Amino acid sequence: MSATRHDSPGTVPASQPALRDQFGRSIEYLRISVTDRCNFRCLYCMPETGMQWLPKSEILSYEEIAEVVRQLAPLGLRRLRITGGEPTIRPQLHELIRMLHAVPEITDIALSTNGVRLPELAPLLREVGLDRINMSVDSLRAERISHIARRTLGFDPVRAAQAAEDAGLGPIKINMVVMRGINDDEIEDIARLTLTHPWHVRFIELMPVGDMRALTWEHVVPSDEILSRLRAIAPLTPSAGPERGNGPAAYYQWAGAVGNIGVITPMTHTYCASCNRVRLTADGRLRTCLFGDHEVDLRTPLRAGEQLEPLFRQALADKPKEHQLLQMQIGGLRALSQVGG
Repeated sequence: MSATRHDSPGTVPASQPALRDQFGRSIEYLRISVTDRCNFRCLYCMPETGMQWLPKSEILSYEEIAEVVRQLAPLGLRRLRITGGEPTIRPQLHELIRMLHAVPEITDIALSTNGVRLPELAPLLREVGLDRINMSVDSLRAERISHIARRTLGFDPVRAAQAAEDAGLGPIKINMVVMRGINDDEIEDIARLTLTHPWHVRFIELMPVGDMRALTWEHVVPSDEILSRLRAIAPLTPSAGPERGNGPAAYYQWAGAVGNIGVITPMTHTYCASCNRVRLTADGRLRTCLFGDHEVDLRTPLRAGEQLEPLFRQALADKPKEHQLLQMQIGGLRALSQVGG
């Protein structure tokens, strides 16, 4: 029998000031990286070789991650996303989800994954309290998946997403990073998944960062172009998108489709003004902007038994107004896998 979601009001008690940054944005969403490692080496995410992995002693234990959440949840934290690297390669991931599900204030736990292990893990993850998944699907063709991932693991992404749906995880979100000349000829095919599956297919503009700068602006396919190509198949109407979600996608739908099409536009239409999230890296640094360089060490005070609230509030006071991605100021970031993407 699967775990049920807490009946939480989702609001901060009157005695507690809401978590807001210096620009008044309410922060209720934490992305938690549990590992910097991955079983893929995707072109847009990490170098094929040369990554220096974090030693085990520097990575937060599941108990430490749960303690961070327990301290921050009473302040207004409500939604969590488990990320990596690839989170499903960290052993016993279900034990962390079980701990996080037990935190009364948390109303939503999601997982970002490449989907390779979903057919075997999805039922257990749902049972211990996982609500939904985001799955990377950059191609439907086996040989192209191997080219983009630079690994051949022989899996079917549609089968993996179906396994998650069958386990009761939902909404299912399918994320495609669109790269001109590499996979942009599959935009229409992946969008057509929404005709027969109640999935939310989102097209993400490529973000050329760190050591992946062999991918440049020339490889970016703007969201307006993506939507234009899809409208050439049939008219798109604006859609509300999934009932649950924390992301910045704008959603559309073809008539008669059971799923939605979304676009995420970090390069052409920034969404910083509505940012509601911060990130916890695998080694316990609170990163207030994915593409900024502002970080706060939580691991050291956590292991010293200190309270995290003052550090968290100060971090929010320093959270930047917007990212510096367009200026390519990425704070020494080599790979998106280092900060949970």
